[in-house]
Amino acid sequence: MNMNVYNKVFTEHAHWLVQPRSLEEVQRLLPVGFTSVFLLLQTDRHPPEMTSTSDLEQLAEIELQKDEEEMVTDGPSAPPSRGLSADVSHPYYDVARHGIIQVSGDDNYGRKLIIFSSCCLPPSHQLNHRRLLEYLKFTLDQYVEMDYILVYFHYGLRSSNKPSLKWLREAYNEFDRKYKKNLKTLYVVHPTNFIRIVWNIFKPLISHKFGKKLTYVNYLAELRDHLNYEQLIIPPDVLRHDEKLRAAQKGGPPPSVKTPPPRPPLPSQQFGVSLQYIRERNREAIIPPVLRQTVSYLKQKGLRTEGIFRRSARVQLIKDVQKLYNLGKPVNFEQYDDVHVPAVILKTFLRELPEPLLTFRVYNQVQELCKQIVESLPEHNFIVAKYLLCFLHMVSQESIVNKMSPSNLSCVFGVNLVWPRHGSISLGALTPINIFTEILIEHFDTVFGSRSEQPISRLLGLFPEAASYWCRFECVLCV
Repeated sequence: MNMNVYNKVFTEHAHWLVQPRSLEEVQRLLPVGFTSVFLLLQTDRHPPEMTSTSDLEQLAEIELQKDEEEMVTDGPSAPPSRGLSADVSHPYYDVARHGIIQVSGDDNYGRKLIIFSSCCLPPSHQLNHRRLLEYLKFTLDQYVEMDYILVYFHYGLRSSNKPSLKWLREAYNEFDRKYKKNLKTLYVVHPTNFIRIVWNIFKPLISHKFGKKLTYVNYLAELRDHLNYEQLIIPPDVLRHDEKLRAAQKGGPPPSVKTPPPRPPLPSQQFGVSLQYIRERNREAIIPPVLRQTVSYLKQKGLRTEGIFRRSARVQLIKDVQKLYNLGKPVNFEQYDDVHVPAVILKTFLRELPEPLLTFRVYNQVQELCKQIVESLPEHNFIVAKYLLCFLHMVSQESIVNKMSPSNLSCVFGVNLVWPRHGSISLGALTPINIFTEILIEHFDTVFGSRSEQPISRLLGLFPEAASYWCRFECVLCV
């Protein structure tokens, strides 16, 4: 909008801000194109109950139509990504096959990432929105007991595929305290005026505390500061729209996203460097100092902590502890008085290894039997993995108190132990990976007893429901 024109119209109609007006009055008396601006200004200055909800809903439709007009200039949409299209046995196959909801690993601090992509929504007559809500709850229920992050890609929402505002109200009301409490941040990517209007409609329902979790993201590059960008599952349409926005901002072709050149690691570096690098600079110690110290502290103080490894800690505090480790300075977890700090540090250490602890090669071999996978690890990785999983086995033995069963621990640690060399872990791959990790934890003694043993037949006997997943690994993971 030309600011000189805006200022002129604003001056001429400033008295309109004194009292709320109906949508019909605004449309009749204000210049074309300024309706949404002034109605938004009104809703900012007056209590929600003074602005008609029907007016706001009409305005939301107007803004959504504007968004759709802009989408036309973006060209034809790319075929939507498919989530679990091969798994027709999925209880929500009719919804999951569209790839609307994806689980995309963890953020930089070990919190689960759930992605909702509007551009993957099919036309409303092709999707049961009640089933969509049930599927969203089904997905969140796997992670809602731990801290998690939502990323909402707004681009691609149209009049033809958007859920109704009634559906949004029902959805918000159905998500009880556990869903809202453990949601740490809601990233809304590529927001438009439509989002702001809908937010005004929901103001009476949304608590101030929940409202503070909302973060607007105008460009995808902004996500790099908060998330593991390379692991995000971003639809092609969203990527293309982001390029268009960046090009419009600069008045030319979109600039490449600048990333700072890699710095050489410090001699005492602990995070983001290989196990071999740490070993060579720590007197050939097999177990990295971060892993040894966090495990030692958690053995003493954390085994009976409910939700251990599910809770997050203050982001700045985690950064400070990482800095101490990287500078080679001592870390005393007692001073933080929070057992979740070493728990998050442990997960962060694993997540930032250049190669996952179980190696990139293992990701494409997960379909093999557990014993064969463990035996294939390099000697150093085997020893470190055995040390870690022995500890997780101890944590699971206190599950009556800490609520962290092998299954719960596998949801936390699975994606931190194995991931693909390129791209991100799909929602379809999570189940077999988590089951694989669960077996390693629950049957630790059998899997890690001796490299010469052949325990898989006994393993599948102990865990028969896992057998069907071995058949799925090749088609799900080796792509």
